[in-house]
Amino acid sequence: MKVRTLLRLSLTGMFLLAGCGSTPDYTIIVDGTEDSQAPEEDEVVLTFWDSNAGPQRTPYYQELITQFEEQHPNIRVEYVGIPNKTNIQKYNAAIAANDTPDVAEIYPSWLASFTQRGALLPLDPFFEEWSEKEKISKEAIQFNREVVADQQLYAIPNTQNMDILWYRKDWYEEKGVKPPETWDEFFTSVKTLTDKKLDRYGYTIRGGKGSSFQLQRMMYAYSGIDLYFDAQGKSTINDPLHVEFLKKYMSLYKQYTPETDVTNSYKEMLAVFVTGNAALVQHNIGSYAENSQKLRPEEFAALPLPKTVQGRFVVEGGNTSGYGIFKNTEHPKEAWQLVSFLSSAQAQSYWNQQIGQLPTHSDVLKESWVREAEHIQTAFRVLEDPATRYYNPPFYLPEYRSILDNIVDPGIQSVLSQKKSIEEFLYEWANAMEKSKQKYESALKK
Repeated sequence: MKVRTLLRLSLTGMFLLAGCGSTPDYTIIVDGTEDSQAPEEDEVVLTFWDSNAGPQRTPYYQELITQFEEQHPNIRVEYVGIPNKTNIQKYNAAIAANDTPDVAEIYPSWLASFTQRGALLPLDPFFEEWSEKEKISKEAIQFNREVVADQQLYAIPNTQNMDILWYRKDWYEEKGVKPPETWDEFFTSVKTLTDKKLDRYGYTIRGGKGSSFQLQRMMYAYSGIDLYFDAQGKSTINDPLHVEFLKKYMSLYKQYTPETDVTNSYKEMLAVFVTGNAALVQHNIGSYAENSQKLRPEEFAALPLPKTVQGRFVVEGGNTSGYGIFKNTEHPKEAWQLVSFLSSAQAQSYWNQQIGQLPTHSDVLKESWVREAEHIQTAFRVLEDPATRYYNPPFYLPEYRSILDNIVDPGIQSVLSQKKSIEEFLYEWANAMEKSKQKYESALKK
């Protein structure tokens, strides 16, 4: 399936589980507290699920919801915050129980699976009548169409992301070490910045939930490969260059990274960095908010993932999130009002500036804060480089996300624990993707 390059083209062209919508009682669970309210007469109540809730993001959604309710006094929005660590399990359980929210934050890697189960409402009729539709990145919209079998639009992307390295600028300066631009410099700096006497490590690896996404982006950034499957349908996951990279990368564990990395998911991994135990961490520009709350501007900065040996950047396409409406909603019109508000210039500007990501709305991309934020400039440096290449993961495979969650994430832990070889791990990963692709293509022919 052809999937277009999202991040580059959009810039070039522009530059926690609660009762849901149909239940009689409405319960919101935020930070461990519950607040149940019965709707007033003639009041529409929408349930909104935040897929990555936490103290760094929840307050921004609460502010946007307040703004929305002021503009729509007949609608009340119940916010349900779901931690990143358990989000996909909550969604899968809700879909299986036919107890989904009205509106939710949706990732492209979920679209194929959710739509295959008939869980989402097609948004085309609403989108075509929306006054701001021409302002949203056409490439982002097309990408979301192309990863589902029926090519309909099920989610409006409101933010774009890109993986980078965050580094302790002050530590690098103290040691007189140049921030890494190549992979050789990356591995050398990790070793140089490690000082176990001070409980400082040169790097921290994500070994827990979600580790597969970050590792995959590192692998392709190292190898320079820009195809997930070759012409014969073989996965490039276990390419010799990826074996080579993982042997270097995984050998850092425990020697130049904390031992606890093996179970660390996003929150724990980032905590290692912001509390002063690691000089370098790989995540994305969206962790700017967490970093800036704990570290002073002079203490940290962003770097692109190093260039390949061929001297170019390689980036994952389609790295966005957005908003969708579940088919079970009893209030599709009002649900669309919420989705269109959250996707508007007003909301995108506020949201993306606070969390530090790239908007998909052309008017917001013109705002001064986009060009003035240093970490956003780092992203532009990569995205506007004419030599940059993109690889597109097979989000269109309904099993794609479950393979990462159930095969790759545990496999990473097995490699770090030396229970499985790198070659065996990559073979299992590639084999699972190839079988899923064959299954998907066979279903299309029927």
